This record gives sequence, C-alpha cells and structure tokens, in this order.
Amino acid sequence: MSSKGAVYVAIAAAMGNMLQGWDNATIAGAVLYIKKEFHLETQPTIEGLIVSMSLIGATVITTFSGSVSDAIGRRPMLVISSLFYFISGLVMLWSPNVYVLLVARLLDGFGIGLAVTLVPLYISETAPSDIRGLLNTFPQFTGSIGMCLAYTMVFFMSLQSNASWRLMLGVLSLPSIAYFALAVLYLPESPRWLVSKGKMNEAKLVLQALRGKEDVSGEMALLVEGLEVGGETCVEEYMINADNELSEDHVQEKDEIKLYGAEEGQSWVAKPVRGQSSLVLASRHGSVAAQMMDPMVTLFGSVHEKQNEMGSMRSMIFPNFGSMFQGEQQKPENWDVESNHEKGNLSGDETDDNNLKSPLISPNARQESETTSAMGIGGGWQLAYRKTEDGKNAGGLQRIYLHQEGGAENRRGSVASLLGPGPGPGPGPGDGDAVRASALVSRSVLCLDDATGQNPIQSGVIKAPPSATKGTSWSDLSEPGIKQALIVGVGIQILQQFSGINGVLYYTPQILEHAGVGLLLANMGIGSESASFLISGVTTLLMLPSIGVAMKLIDLVGRRMLLLATLPVLLLSLIVLVLSNIIPMGSVVHAVISTISVVVYFCTFVMGFGPIPNTLCSEIFPTRVRGLCIAICALTFWVGDIIVTYTLPMLLTSIGLAGAFGIYAVVCTISWFFVYFRVPETKGMPLEVITEFFAMGAANKKAN
Repeated sequence: MSSKGAVYVAIAAAMGNMLQGWDNATIAGAVLYIKKEFHLETQPTIEGLIVSMSLIGATVITTFSGSVSDAIGRRPMLVISSLFYFISGLVMLWSPNVYVLLVARLLDGFGIGLAVTLVPLYISETAPSDIRGLLNTFPQFTGSIGMCLAYTMVFFMSLQSNASWRLMLGVLSLPSIAYFALAVLYLPESPRWLVSKGKMNEAKLVLQALRGKEDVSGEMALLVEGLEVGGETCVEEYMINADNELSEDHVQEKDEIKLYGAEEGQSWVAKPVRGQSSLVLASRHGSVAAQMMDPMVTLFGSVHEKQNEMGSMRSMIFPNFGSMFQGEQQKPENWDVESNHEKGNLSGDETDDNNLKSPLISPNARQESETTSAMGIGGGWQLAYRKTEDGKNAGGLQRIYLHQEGGAENRRGSVASLLGPGPGPGPGPGDGDAVRASALVSRSVLCLDDATGQNPIQSGVIKAPPSATKGTSWSDLSEPGIKQALIVGVGIQILQQFSGINGVLYYTPQILEHAGVGLLLANMGIGSESASFLISGVTTLLMLPSIGVAMKLIDLVGRRMLLLATLPVLLLSLIVLVLSNIIPMGSVVHAVISTISVVVYFCTFVMGFGPIPNTLCSEIFPTRVRGLCIAICALTFWVGDIIVTYTLPMLLTSIGLAGAFGIYAVVCTISWFFVYFRVPETKGMPLEVITEFFAMGAANKKAN
C-alpha cells in the first residue's frame, strides 16, 4: 500500500480512543465498589454523577476544542489529551473521598473530550479518500480493545476479596504514557491544517511521508482549493480526449476547453455535451420521485451509481491520464516551476514555509514507475484547471472536479459522433480513449497573474486566498452548504446517543446482573458481580470481529448503506431485550436471552452506528470551519451522552429495563428514517469534493 504512513498515523492517533474505552469499562466495574464504600445504594443521583462527571468534562472542553485546534493545530491538542489522561489516572488512584474522585473524573473527561472530538478529524485530514472510512474505524476498534482489556483486568481483580476500585481506575495512567510518547514523537501535524496556515513546504513533507511518494503536487493543489468552497459552482458535461493541437491537421474548435494537469506535458481537450448534466437530472428526479427525500441524498447517490456501473470503486480511465496522453505531447519550454522562479519568470518572492506563493504543482520528483496522474485525487475524481479569458477574470483560473461517467462499454459510439472523423477512414485520432465526464466547475483559489506558456499553472504568482489570512468566524456557519452539513452532523449525533449505547455501555455489568447472568456461571463458583464482568469482557471481545466487518465494508458498500443495514438489527435486539423482561419465563432462559440481546446490540452497533457518525462529521465540513463544526457535533454528542447516562439509573428505577430499552428502540426506528431521507453517501470522495457538493446542493435547493 502506498499509504502505509497514513495507516500507522491513524493507529497511533486512535490510542486516545483506546483510553476512552478503557475508562468506560473500568468505571462500569469500579462503580459497584464505589457504591459500597461511600454507601451510595440509596443515592442514585451521586452514582450517576460519578459516572457522568467525565462526560461533563468532555462537554466543557469540547465547547472550545474546535476553535483552539483551528488556531494551534490538531497535534498539540492530542498531546494535551494524553496529559489529561495521565493526571486524572493518578488523582483517581489517590482519591480519598467522593469530591476528589469527581475532580479526577472531570480531568479524565477533558482527555476523553479532546480525543473523541479530534481523532476522527485528524484521521480524515491525513487519510487518502479511498481508505478514509477504513482508517476512521480504527478509533472504534481500539476503543473496543481498551474495553476488553479493562474488563479482563476488572474481572480478575473482582475475584479478590479486597478488590480496589482506586487501582482499577488509576491503571489508566500507564497506557496514557504510551499515548503521550506516540503523540509527541510520531504524529505529524495535519497537512490540511498546515496548508490553511500557509505552511506549504511543511505540508508537502508531511504528505510525502503519509503517501509514501515524492510527487504529491496534485494533492497539494487540492488542499489549497479546499480553503474556499466555490461560490458559483455549476455542473457541466464533457467529452474528454487527448490534446491533438500539435498535429498538423488540428483545427481549434470554438467550444473546446483545454484542461491542464500537473504531469509533464499533460493536457486534454474537453468538448461540452449539450443538455442537462446527469448529476443535476438525478437530483431533480430525486426531489420529484421522493418528496420526503432530501435532493442532496440523490445528488450524492448519482455519483456512486456511476461508480457501480463501472464495476469498480476507482475510475477506469482517469487515474491513467498521465501515461495515456504522455506520448502525444511535447515537453513545454521552462516546465520546471522552481527553475522558472530562479530565471525570474515568477515573482521575486522567496519560497518559504509561510508563503502561499510557493510553487504547488511541480513534476520534478515524479517517479518514473508511477502511472497514476499526479492530479488524480481519489475515488475516480480528477482535478483540472482552465484559464478564464474574459476581462473581469483575466489571469484567473477555474477549478474543475471531474468524474468519469458510465462504464468502458459506453465510451464508443457517441464519442465518434462528437469528435468527428479523423484524417482518413475510421474514427478520429484518440477516439477510443475519449471519456464522458461530469464536472463541478467553480472559481479556483489559485490566482495566476501574467500566466504564460502552454500550461498556465506553471507560471505566474500563486496568491493566498482570503481564507488563509482570516480566522474562523461564526458567521461562516450561515452559508447554505455548511448549514445543510450541520443538520446532518448534529442530527445523526443526537440519534446515536439516544439509541442508548452509552447508557448500556456504562451499566452493562448491572444490566446483566439484573438479568440474572450469575446463574449461568454459578456452577463454576463465580459470583454474580464477577460473572457480569466476565460476560462484559467476552462481549467486547466479540465486538472486535464485528468492527472488522465494518472495516471491510465501510469503503465498499458505503456509510449510508451500512447504517441502513445495521439499524434494523439494532432495533430487533432491543425489542427482544424488552420482550424478555415483559414475558414471564424461566430465570435461566431470561438470562440467556438478555445476554444474547446485549451481545448482538453491541456487535451490531460497532458495525454501523458506532464509527459512522464521527466519520461523517469529519468529512462533510469545509477546511476553514471543520474544527468549529466538529466541535458543535461533538458537543451534541456529549450533551446527549450526559442525558442518557445520567437518566438511565432513574429510568431503570421508575419504568424498569423494558421501559428504558423501549425508548431506545423507538429512537432506532427514527434513526433509520433520518438516514434514509437525509444522510448522503460520502465513500471514496475527496473531502473538498464533498463540501463542494454540499454547497452546490444547498444552493440549488434554495433556488428551487
């Protein structure tokens, strides 16, 4: 894999979530002993406060974690998270009374809040688009490993007559040291954050390490484009072929548009296709055929339908543009951008780490063995440019996100009729290589003054966009595309929490003990408390292969389909759990059914509703407001977590286990309809293309 660096970085960052899972399991076990020592059996409010204090801490720190991470970077915040974990573990180990314990749990919550908020964001900003979903399941996987290890530890401690809850909680400090070392010594800063601060050379070095290759010019250009979402995005259809302008019989046609790539001598000719784009037609069809479905869902879905028609998640043609067209081009004069700078063809500004006038697109380091175009940006998408010729935008560029349509079987026929005959019998030159593509066209962030030569990207001054010099503003959230994305992000976070996961998670031992699991292991001489810990540990162990299934499918079938497939199973497990507590049955049968239901609930949750909400929220916001929007979604997550965790003991006391899980079953039903009607599919799409789609879809929705 050419992205081993990104995989290793994702694993290291996900250590923060392993500590969260560790804490969730240890407090679930330790609270049984805390209740006995401090006589809290008749004070469920204090008990709930001890468990939920970490959630309060997470909520408090999340309120400003996004804006602070936008200001100082993602990596420093992860380092701070590891320090909070370490200090809180020491304080919990010492805790002489409830009040000190509450303070320790608050500090622990600070570490959890930073990790849960920023790890998915960090992974999404460092991962290639084709495996971004896979890498974003790592936090769920490591969290489950942490829970499994912690439950194992708590189980063996519970077998002792003098089990210490302080030791159970204080052990957290040991793995936090490893997390600190990885964050300080191994994790690089997010390349997208570096680009947003104008640190171009540093961002390039990070990308080269993450991708395992020298030439990352295409992705560097993409990251700069992501600093601003196109304000006047339109959808166009093209037939694209090799540029034949060097041939003797080539005649420049009026409607031809030249598209420039980053590779040496690479340029293409695109002819517009008359009529509506299939993407626009799909979105309009969706709004008519399904009145309740958001047209945005259909708009995103139309892209993935095109990918499925090709039988592959990757484009069959676009990744090979460089090698396909290389032989038909002559090397332009002064191709080397950096040597042009020395010759005076660029401005006199020095190329430094804080200057966005640095050359972004340079083929110097291109590896000869690579056949993929440097401008391929993942998921079958291609980034190209065209120079505007009108007086108002003279010297400027339009960026074009291209996506191939249809399969190879659809590439002939209409191609010949559009391009016309060649200088002899048969189709025109390069006819068999023509590609039909949809394109998102908008104003480029790159502004090249006095651009000259065959490829305007290779000359001129690259100016910093306004968003690179101004900070994040709350007014940015009023943009239609961002508001639409916030509805999706906040909505799915609310529904995830009120499906009851964290209530079940924190109180699994008590729920299983209430269900009578002690009867299952009584013959082995294991007490009911130890039995509940053991079954909880086995449950988390069974979650690991379930997460493995999610890792395999999330980038294959997609986020949306995985949610739609797993939510009904989640609902069914809750219904069975409710019925087992309503219908009279033998104690052993009741214990078996309850245990199986809880196991199925957890295993199904980690396949879909566990990792996907955070994954989606880390994908759908523009770079300039991503930290702030992630913080808003995370704040929603933690507020919902507090409500569920704090109220579950009272619900169990007032309406019983059946009533509490009945409420969660209703929420799961609502969640399925929300996903079906409002959540688009984002698999394999570059982050910058996703945000462009949201902006365009929201604008079209407002116009209609």
